[in-house]
Amino acid sequence: MPRRLPPVSDPRAEDLGDVLQFMRVLWALVHALQRASKRMEQHTGVTGPQRLVLRVVGLFPGVSPGHLAQLLHVHPSTLTGVLHRLVSRRLLVRTTAAGDRRRAVLTLTPAGARLNRLRTGTVETAVTKSLRTLGSSERAAAQLALASLAAELSGPAPRRPAAALARGRTAQRPWTRPGSRTRVRSEA
Repeated sequence: MPRRLPPVSDPRAEDLGDVLQFMRVLWALVHALQRASKRMEQHTGVTGPQRLVLRVVGLFPGVSPGHLAQLLHVHPSTLTGVLHRLVSRRLLVRTTAAGDRRRAVLTLTPAGARLNRLRTGTVETAVTKSLRTLGSSERAAAQLALASLAAELSGPAPRRPAAALARGRTAQRPWTRPGSRTRVRSEA
């Protein structure tokens, strides 16, 4: 049986509705991931994202940074700092691909391979334990829900700025001063 979130002392929490209840659980997940990542860094020397990179490179030796970013669903620039830290700590090696000197590839060093074999005190151990409590249809539904939400959040930004909506005003055009209709620059 999976652990449940602790009950909220405010009885109105039950009236949040599906969307806010789901967001509440997501927020708890984000904070739990951050805490677990910090604990893992103290225990293993790498953060959750660094460990994920090591695990994927261990599964796909010779993967390019761009392909790794695709596999992890992140922008390549997001991965740059993680890769730099792993290379500087000699857990990962970045070399040129045989046959295409323009392409970089990633492989684990012996120290990275040792860390990759570690199975205690990691985020994926907690994920494994949690997934074992669910049936295959529940795992598939959870993965589908999270993938759908990630795709929705990664979509284009809304047309009207949220700050203008929060103030109850329509969005100002970029060539006008806030609170006026005076043009600041031309519409070229």
